Amino acid sequence: MKKISILILILCTMFLGCGRQEENKTNEIENKPITPTIDPVKEELNKLTLEEKIGQMFIIKIEGQEINENTMKLIRDYKVGGVILFQNNIKDSSQLLKLTNSIKEYNRENPIPLFISIDEEGGRVTRMPKEIKKLPSGSKIGRTGSKDVAYNVGLTVGEELMSFGINMNFAPVMDINSNPANKVIGDRSFGDNPQTVSELGIEVMKGFQNAEVIPVLKHFPGHGDTSVDSHEDLPIINKNIEDLENFEMLPFKKGIEAGADVIMIAHILLPQLDKDNPSTLSPVIIKDILRDKFDFEGVVITDDISMKAISNKYGVGESALKSLKAGTDIVLTCHTPDKQEEMINFIKKSVEDGTLTGEEIDGKVYRILKLKDKYHIDDEAMETVNINAINENINEVLEDINKNLK
Repeated sequence: MKKISILILILCTMFLGCGRQEENKTNEIENKPITPTIDPVKEELNKLTLEEKIGQMFIIKIEGQEINENTMKLIRDYKVGGVILFQNNIKDSSQLLKLTNSIKEYNRENPIPLFISIDEEGGRVTRMPKEIKKLPSGSKIGRTGSKDVAYNVGLTVGEELMSFGINMNFAPVMDINSNPANKVIGDRSFGDNPQTVSELGIEVMKGFQNAEVIPVLKHFPGHGDTSVDSHEDLPIINKNIEDLENFEMLPFKKGIEAGADVIMIAHILLPQLDKDNPSTLSPVIIKDILRDKFDFEGVVITDDISMKAISNKYGVGESALKSLKAGTDIVLTCHTPDKQEEMINFIKKSVEDGTLTGEEIDGKVYRILKLKDKYHIDDEAMETVNINAINENINEVLEDINKNLK
């Protein structure tokens, strides 16, 4: 009996020893130094000056059909992150290509390339030169009910824009055309129900993405059920969160799930959610719902901050600050150059006095730089544009649309 006890003791000691040896091996593995993963976007962010960071948070309207001193100053001195082009900036194809190339060339002294953006929805919202054939409105695409048609529209428009060096498009429209009195949205929408708008809007978005043009879903939380034009005054939608989530917000939620990169915030007051602030300036809409509830991690941009829905009540700098504090990353401003400078200076002062923190700015600029990196945005010139090839592609899409119309 004694011999058996001694044997058991010896065996236990051996097993425990083995266990300790294995544990030591494990600990040696666990304690092995791990090479930290390098984040090139974070490294780029850390190299930027405060002025360069602040500039990234603005996309500006420019004047005229060629780069002028005001645009040069905003790029050179204020380091803006991008520009938006309108019809009055565009004469013809050769002029447009020259303009985008000259903007990029002037920005090359800055460390971060520019967003060159535009509103190219099709239908009545189109900016491209007259020699390029036009694609129809969202409502006509919606009447086809075809995902393939919607995708090919997005891909074709994306390739058209990219050929001119335009890398961001404020489309697709994800608003639901649910109010007959709404003249702002109307036929810009894919339809009057969430399913059609979601399905076709997402396909257009994917087409842009595959052409390497950044799509911007607009106008969150939904501009369809309004009768007031936010260019002139502040629209109001008096609905609760449940109704909004099941209708107006649903296409945006589906778009986020499908990989949306950027969402534009509308100038709309939703008093049941935030009775004091329009969506553009509302932390409830942007942080609580869009960021936290819908888990959107991409870039948030304002609709034009100079529209009267905002500018009638808020000062130039105040509106930009309130929006950035509420959670937007980029302020889109179509103010005059002096007002744009005033706005950017106001933000710089707000950082210096601690109203807007460095941590907040770094979070916004990180998302912006990450987006530019994802789409390989650069300031390289585009050599030529083949208008015949663009029109041939558009003709094919037009034929496909007509075949599928219901």
